[in-house]
Amino acid sequence: MLRFAQQKASTSLSPNGIKILTDLTDLTVAEIRDGFRAGDFSAREVAEGFNANVAAAKALNAFIVETPEKALDAADAADKALAAGEVKPLSGVPIGMKDLFCTQGVQTTAASHMLEGFVPTYESTVSAKLWDAGAGMLGKLNLDQFAMGSSNETSYFGNVISPWKRDGGDNSALAPGGSSGGSSSAIAARLCPAATGTDTGGSIRQPAAFTGISGIKPTYGRCSRWGIVAFASSLDQAGPMARTVRDNALLLDVMAGFDPKDSTSLNLPVPQWEAGLSSNLKGKTVGIPKEYRPDGLNAEIAALWDQGIAWLKDAGASVVEVSLPHTKYALPTYYIIAPAEASSNLARYDGVRYGQRDLPDGAGLQDMYAATRAAGFGPEVKRRIMIGTYVLSAGFYDAYYTQAQKVRALIARDFDLAFEQCDLLLTPTAPSAAFTLGEKQADPLAMYLNDIFTVPASLAGLPAMSVPGGVDSQGLPLGLQIIGKALDEQTVLNAGLAIEERAGFVARPDKWW
Repeated sequence: MLRFAQQKASTSLSPNGIKILTDLTDLTVAEIRDGFRAGDFSAREVAEGFNANVAAAKALNAFIVETPEKALDAADAADKALAAGEVKPLSGVPIGMKDLFCTQGVQTTAASHMLEGFVPTYESTVSAKLWDAGAGMLGKLNLDQFAMGSSNETSYFGNVISPWKRDGGDNSALAPGGSSGGSSSAIAARLCPAATGTDTGGSIRQPAAFTGISGIKPTYGRCSRWGIVAFASSLDQAGPMARTVRDNALLLDVMAGFDPKDSTSLNLPVPQWEAGLSSNLKGKTVGIPKEYRPDGLNAEIAALWDQGIAWLKDAGASVVEVSLPHTKYALPTYYIIAPAEASSNLARYDGVRYGQRDLPDGAGLQDMYAATRAAGFGPEVKRRIMIGTYVLSAGFYDAYYTQAQKVRALIARDFDLAFEQCDLLLTPTAPSAAFTLGEKQADPLAMYLNDIFTVPASLAGLPAMSVPGGVDSQGLPLGLQIIGKALDEQTVLNAGLAIEERAGFVARPDKWW
């Protein structure tokens, strides 16, 4: 029998003359896993195909560090394991790792000058689980600095560029979303079949929506935070990003689980989400929050939302309108709590314990702190540290931070009450399609408004997923968001599958990079 790579894979040449196995790099994670096990192709062929794509895509700036040798080492181990009949859940599958996850022996920067050159001597729990399951690492993916941003324009290592372009010959560079913009751009451009992301206020879901892929933020505590560079500890949650709902389910199967090293980790069994996938929603009720349809909602977003409601009805679900009255306070609440936690977490970067050290001649300790932080942190990180320090300061703590925590409790209660009437919620993921890089940089508030639909679920710690639903009039992807009850990732994934099947989203960016 002819091997897959010889039989089916068409080969093309990248601009620098590297041969690319287009068919292999078009496969989903599940297709790679199953095809590898069937002997249709070797793990090494897959790794070589993706390594070539990564090497040819410098223009996207999706990777901070490329690790082709790690991908090949894992592939060779997978090929040997298959021959020995000892295959693992992700054997043969190479992935990208967001550069917020500490990786032993590979630089981890959180896209900040502060951590440039930092090579951890340990592995984050989530990345260790993925390597133990047989996955290989293609490299460390670019992101917004310390995960603070909605457009991937705050990285010390330069902007990530979306592979998408507007129709009509508009060549403007578009935002891939943030903070997991390197992950979303790389998956959409077929540089990796899947990647890890982290979501604090929407950093998996919004980039997924901008680039036409899927991504899920599980219930807070499902995935260990240990070894992930902290932004806001009560909100940060790791999750997978991939092109299909099935891929997200099978990756989450591996990533989730109790970790005694993380005090917020949930000591609960991990369901087999991939095995439980079903697009039949008979008996389920979908809530449509009326507060998510504000005056002036983008008409194309509103139309897609209505289409999504029709798709879920077609899958057997009933629909009911629900109210989340405190939604209007979610964004200001988030932008008090998240910066407050960030200012506390980032205090460790002082030139003594972690990261860069800037010690001017004759400087004292306080001067070193100031010089180190001035040089190491970018403008957006400094802005959020200052906001956080202000709201935690004496005289303002009760007025801002304590008040925000009370409102957070009310937002969580809104969801609890809504879920008495329904099993899941359907909303848009983002208020618009991808915007041009630089468009919102001058106005932080306009940038922060990108998180308006994603932040409430983060504040409540609920599982939420973005699935591509279609494209706008300019040919850019639009996403639908599904929010579920705490610990009910299965219903979220099932509803995502129902939308995926009916949307039939196959659009992909034309290759220009």
